[in-house]
Amino acid sequence: MNDQLTIGRLAQAADVNVETIRYYQRRGLLDEPDKPIGGQRRYSCADATRVRFIKRAQQLGFTLEEVKDLLLLEDGQNCKETRLLAEHKLAVIEARIGDLTRLRRLLKELIAECVQGRRPRSCPIIATLSSAV
Repeated sequence: MNDQLTIGRLAQAADVNVETIRYYQRRGLLDEPDKPIGGQRRYSCADATRVRFIKRAQQLGFTLEEVKDLLLLEDGQNCKETRLLAEHKLAVIEARIGDLTRLRRLLKELIAECVQGRRPRSCPIIATLSSAV
């Protein structure tokens, strides 16, 4: 791959939209190279690797703020810090799974009440959503 990529070629190499590149630059995740007089900014293959890293981390559920933290550790020499970030993310995901499991159980119960007609005068789903939490 050519080591002097335009923003369009960078986006293509990283399989993202040009606006994604610009957004990452605004968020401080990717440096914006200097623009030569009368020329175009040029990006390196390392920039494409960085953008793919960011996208992969997002696919794994990391927020862009968390990705910033991971990028500070990307040299691979900070395994303990990286592990701590991953353990925190795992705890968040497990809590979310618990919440979703409870929500699933509640919705199943409400649907069953609807089907069985236990509350003939009001819909149990609407009544539950209307009640104060």
